[in-house]
Amino acid sequence: METQTLLALPIVLALEPVAGEPPARMTLSRDEAAELAERVAADLHTLVPQVDAARLALAGALFDQVELLRPGFPVWTTLDELARRVPRGQLDNVVAFGSHDGHMPAQPLEPSPIFADGPMRLLPMSLLAPVALAEELSEQLEIQLVGRGEASAPTADWLMRTLGIRLEHVRYLSRNDLLALTCVQYEHVNLAPLWTLLETALLTPERAESTMSARGLTLRYEHGNVLAQSPSQWLAAQTGDASERAHALAGIVFELRQYAALLAAHQLPLLLQADVGGPVEADAGYLLETLAAAGPGHEPPTLFAHEAAGLGVIAITVAQRGGGGVRVLAHGYPLRPSALGPLLALLADRHGIAADLHALGRVVLDEHGQLGAPANTLH
Repeated sequence: METQTLLALPIVLALEPVAGEPPARMTLSRDEAAELAERVAADLHTLVPQVDAARLALAGALFDQVELLRPGFPVWTTLDELARRVPRGQLDNVVAFGSHDGHMPAQPLEPSPIFADGPMRLLPMSLLAPVALAEELSEQLEIQLVGRGEASAPTADWLMRTLGIRLEHVRYLSRNDLLALTCVQYEHVNLAPLWTLLETALLTPERAESTMSARGLTLRYEHGNVLAQSPSQWLAAQTGDASERAHALAGIVFELRQYAALLAAHQLPLLLQADVGGPVEADAGYLLETLAAAGPGHEPPTLFAHEAAGLGVIAITVAQRGGGGVRVLAHGYPLRPSALGPLLALLADRHGIAADLHALGRVVLDEHGQLGAPANTLH
């Protein structure tokens, strides 16, 4: 067992394969991970000699950055916990974890095949340093890795031979470097507001943070969730004719789908600010807002599909006819194709109707420019 407190300094080995040549596998065996760890230790000693006083822990698994940058940093947390269990002095103060019988020693160290085709693969590591050394070592890592953190030629060659791929670049990064790189990438694709929320969830999760998407949708992080303004609420504040408003609404749903996909990859739940369904409905890949209960003296509720070119169904409205008008009960927003079926099933069950969806072929707005439903019966 450790006789002194060790602080974990997270780093990564970033592999950039030649375009179109992803690694055929995402984990290294125990022996391969141990061999790589010895090579990495030698590289790091050349860059920052103070690492000799720390323990190097390495996970022989290749991740996408969305898998590493999740609240609580579960990959690094698991790696650190496993490394602390190995008695100090064993394995020359270098400890590596690889796969055995096709499995890593803990579930968080298993890369997901969903993200296997990303342009960069990241192998996580930690330096467990005594408290007296940790601050100085951390500073040196930030300075040296960003400036001259290319892996040595022997290490890069070993990785290419072992993984059977060609690599454009192999370099060491601190976790702060990885955060900065991801920030730039999201800003480049006009998703800077998403990064604002994600950075808060990663680094100061106890703090609330508000921002606005590029199209003007209000977003807020608090208590481990991202809360989005509902598209119908956003629409209420817009101007323009019906065609312009319908087009703008489609753009907002498209943006929400981008946010939902990335937040799900980072394991950060997305809910509506006025969400009544809760996390279970959000986890199913859709957002749902309930506006009213079914009213007496009306026809049974009907499900209507608002559609936009290139996006398919962007919203489902539950509405009742009767009393000389249309009573809107709820709007649901499918954020991925697989969510449409579960959303229909939920709405049908909740309102006691068949899951028959009436396709409108367009976005239908009412006389106030809000999401609505046709007053006439559809055939």
